Amino acid sequence: MNILPWSPRPVTIALAQFAMTPNPDENLACALKQIKHAAERRADIVCLPELFRSPYFCVHEKSARDYSEPVDGQVQEALSVAAKAHNIAIIGGSIYEKTSAGKLYNTSLVFDKSGQCLGTYRKVHIPHDPAFYEQHYFEPGDQGFKVFDLGFAKVGVLICYDQWFPEAARSMVLAGAEILFYPTAIARVSEMSPIEGNWQDAWETVQRGHAIANNVVVCAVNRVGTEGSSQFWGGSFISNAFGHILARGAETPGLVMAEVDLGHSVYTREGWRFFANRRPNQYGAITQERK
Repeated sequence: MNILPWSPRPVTIALAQFAMTPNPDENLACALKQIKHAAERRADIVCLPELFRSPYFCVHEKSARDYSEPVDGQVQEALSVAAKAHNIAIIGGSIYEKTSAGKLYNTSLVFDKSGQCLGTYRKVHIPHDPAFYEQHYFEPGDQGFKVFDLGFAKVGVLICYDQWFPEAARSMVLAGAEILFYPTAIARVSEMSPIEGNWQDAWETVQRGHAIANNVVVCAVNRVGTEGSSQFWGGSFISNAFGHILARGAETPGLVMAEVDLGHSVYTREGWRFFANRRPNQYGAITQERK
């Protein structure tokens, strides 16, 4: 018998990878169907993609349709009911939040298995590039990096472009996150040649790096399908705390699932001692503003 040198803490994770239509109600119905399927397959947590209620409208500098909605509206109610009905925690991808004051954010909602909404995370880093004109739509998040206690695991949510910033991942883990979720909408764009290299390879590699450097489980979920000139490559994956890919999706819809062991994360962190040997007093340049 193989006896592990740590106490196992298994958690089953599902990533709901699917394509979006211009109809928000159809997209929400698809998400609810994926949540039900994840629960039937005994997942503890299911994560939806970024902006899962709409097409990726940020490909245009001005959208032909306003997909914004209040954070306490239809999505929160539907996901709360689904979490309770299926006894599954839900990372609600993200929605286009419009506050009562008229401010606009890219916002994720987190629910425990009882259906309680534990809070929200607003995307901190906002890209602004051809086909990703997000600064025309979203203000930078103003809530900081938050950790949500599901009872059986502590999770952090970062959204898409946040995934390129090691500071965000490290901040989450320092705050106690055991699993990082990255709801995402990232694509190849036909009129943009990736002359610097393979975008998907870089996308996966940098997040595996966060897993290794922070000894934390990392889960990235992307949409699939073609929207105009954007081909969303899917590729959703679950990495353990040493960068090993436990499950990876293709470019087709479906659940990406794996069991992770949070005991392995603790064992790896204690063995490699990245956190024990940090030198915060040498890192001042990281928090300095640059022009």
